[in-house]
Amino acid sequence: MKNNAELQRDVQTAIAWEPLLTAAEIGVTVKDGVVSLTGAVDSYAKKAEAENAAKGVIGVKAVVEEIKIKFNDLYEKITDNEIATEILKALKWNTQTPSDKIKIKVENGWVTLEGELEWNYQKEEAKDIIKNLSGVMGIINNISIKSNFEDKIEKSDIESALSRNSFINTNKIKVKVANHAVTLTGEVRSWFEKDKSSQIAWKAKGVWTVNNDLAIEYIY
Repeated sequence: MKNNAELQRDVQTAIAWEPLLTAAEIGVTVKDGVVSLTGAVDSYAKKAEAENAAKGVIGVKAVVEEIKIKFNDLYEKITDNEIATEILKALKWNTQTPSDKIKIKVENGWVTLEGELEWNYQKEEAKDIIKNLSGVMGIINNISIKSNFEDKIEKSDIESALSRNSFINTNKIKVKVANHAVTLTGEVRSWFEKDKSSQIAWKAKGVWTVNNDLAIEYIY
């Protein structure tokens, strides 16, 4: 079991391990599994990478992300119209995401995505494309999912998919299915397991919503 100091050290090491990041840019404080990230970086991609690195550490129950973005002089001159134009180009060239079904709004560098897609991976792909673009301060992903599959979601299929994954301990995971929604409850050992469980549930045909209520249990 880890104490606060050990978990802090592990998170700092995980952040320093990422080629995109410099450990000195990010401040890390820990209290009973809750990790707070502070500091300043020069891109949204770095901000997202720091959060993902922290979530990947065993023992992290929650992440409070308060990292600020401070662009250099070149990026500060990029207008919202220029950001929007680059987003449209990036989405158009990506074959995984139907750009004609996505609406974007840019305000002070913050990008809002709206629209309706068939699969959640398309929604995540759209965000991943945008996070690396210059001038982006943040992303609000309001894209909804509506699958063309009208078949009933099979609870047993999702349970089987979860059990096949060697990284997930399914002993304390419960799956509930109602219409086009899947709800996951119970306990997992890490944020990675929680996130992975959502990804697997989203792959079931006919899923429009995944409610991940899994608790991360780790004793300090």
